[in-house]
Amino acid sequence: MRLSVFTDELGLDVTQAVSVLRQWGIDTVDLRGLLYNRAVEALSDAQLGDLRRLLDDHGLRVGCIESSLAKVHLPDSARRAAEAAKLEGVIRAADALDCRLVRSFFFWQPPRDQVGILAVRPDEQQRVLDAFLPLAERARAAGLVLAFENCGVSHDDVLAMLRLLAVPEWGLAWDVANTWNCPEREADVTAFCRRLAAAARVVHVKARGCVPGQGMDLIPYDEVLQICDQAGLRGPVSVETHNPDPQASPADMSRKVVDALRAAWPSAAPGTAPRPKAPAVRRPWHDEPVGFAVVGLGMGHNRAKDIHTTSGTRLVGVCDLVEERARRTGEALDVPWTTDARRWLDDPAVEVVVVMTETGRHGEVAQAALEAGKHVITTKPMEASLAACDAMIRTAEERGLLLAVDFGRRFQDDLVSLKATLAAGAIGKLLSGSFELKILRDMDYFRGQGGWRGTRRWDGGGVLSNQSIHHIDEFAFAVGLPRRVRCCLRTQTHPIEAEDYGTAVWEYADGLMITFTSTTSYPQQTWFDRLELVGTAGAHFRVEGGPFEKPMERWFLQGAWTDQAPVRAQPEWRNAADNMAAALRSGAALTCTGRDGRRTQSILDAMYRSACDADGAWVDLAPELPQA
Repeated sequence: MRLSVFTDELGLDVTQAVSVLRQWGIDTVDLRGLLYNRAVEALSDAQLGDLRRLLDDHGLRVGCIESSLAKVHLPDSARRAAEAAKLEGVIRAADALDCRLVRSFFFWQPPRDQVGILAVRPDEQQRVLDAFLPLAERARAAGLVLAFENCGVSHDDVLAMLRLLAVPEWGLAWDVANTWNCPEREADVTAFCRRLAAAARVVHVKARGCVPGQGMDLIPYDEVLQICDQAGLRGPVSVETHNPDPQASPADMSRKVVDALRAAWPSAAPGTAPRPKAPAVRRPWHDEPVGFAVVGLGMGHNRAKDIHTTSGTRLVGVCDLVEERARRTGEALDVPWTTDARRWLDDPAVEVVVVMTETGRHGEVAQAALEAGKHVITTKPMEASLAACDAMIRTAEERGLLLAVDFGRRFQDDLVSLKATLAAGAIGKLLSGSFELKILRDMDYFRGQGGWRGTRRWDGGGVLSNQSIHHIDEFAFAVGLPRRVRCCLRTQTHPIEAEDYGTAVWEYADGLMITFTSTTSYPQQTWFDRLELVGTAGAHFRVEGGPFEKPMERWFLQGAWTDQAPVRAQPEWRNAADNMAAALRSGAALTCTGRDGRRTQSILDAMYRSACDADGAWVDLAPELPQA
């Protein structure tokens, strides 16, 4: 998933637009019109060659060819022939520009009062299929990936057509604003977005619904994009501005959409799917908020947004070594930004530093913050080694400062309820359990941001350290720590230093056995995780991602399955920053202290010691801080 912009939405020919877009930090463009004053499908071979060189010279790639193919209602034979000729132009452009993704329509643009009937009328479906099938067959033979837009039609019309054509690679060009105001979305926004995101190959974003004051309530694009990321969208999120403000230039309005999307963009590691937000609360210390600075603005961008919107916390400033990322977050949240963390370590308004850098630099930044008298929250994993974790803990305790680890799942209803259910003995004594995480990471992911991911020094390892650590902590939090583990690692499909596959067995002191497996080589772009626990009086099952359109959680109790947890519990705090503020203002306990984070890290450490140093043999955990 990457940010792209229709070049013609700037109101400039492509020869002028490319320089502007590069100044904005854009590296992907969608092509439709104003290409040497022509539409993309009308370009000659010579012009296509010139366009390819122009894009290459500016470091731009094509995200989608935004054609108007078949955007006409049940045409006659002459018009169908003209559209067939247009398709040949699209194929030439796709070949010349190395882009197979093409926005298309399918000969259904009915009067407004007939929008939606295609989804429920087999007779109309057959008419449309008869007219469009020759183009579909030619496009498929040419290797195009067609994405049909919900423009002039409903999204259900598009989904019906996709079912009829039955080409798995094809999908929806989801214009979010076009059908946002519908009963389905109003009934359940998350289910609505999940259904369309699963079919989407490209997402279109207009100023309307994205930029304030443009004639439509704002769409929660942070949630929309997170769901798209979770669904495995690999195509572009494309700015199709449709400038509604005559007082603003097309370029200025397009820049506003770009900035809004950057502010809403999900973190690099999606984790589990979005869950319902806790209701807003006003903390007793709301008028005396705790000041935070965030260092590292990959995933830290989202943490900064959380602090910005949480009662009793105040985002004082943000920092990233990459100026573009620092500016993005600072401008989006209207706070000062720097590329040097020292600015915030010397600021008395900053009480807490949130460390969101590469894993292997958590200790370096945290130590500097602690030595400057700041409390610290570090993201997961706590660090790349237990020794670095121990150094942070000792410094914090010696200086009387708080150190917390941001395991966000500890602040979500379902995990808190699972912990309470197990503590109450509702499924009896635990006998066994299993966990699987299956996701896909390509080499662009590992090469990005300087190539630190998938290295032992800076990422702490591979899939177990980076993607699996939240789930390892789920067990540490809800079930407890195993006594010993054994583990096997493989690097199967990526030329990286660390593992892209890991499988382990955990043994608990009471005989409980857990199997734990993770991979970043799954063929689908998804976050597919499955947890099962078996007890003497029942069982628990949870799954999401992969083939499941929405998360599923079930309990086997008294001989039957139910979706109701035996014990319902609510987290006391909204997130780690909320918890830290409560600890500083009211003396509340931290949900995950530095020592708690170390205990989770000790499971990961033991798995790596088993696989790397003991040939997969059993290795005991060392969960507690050793004596100095």
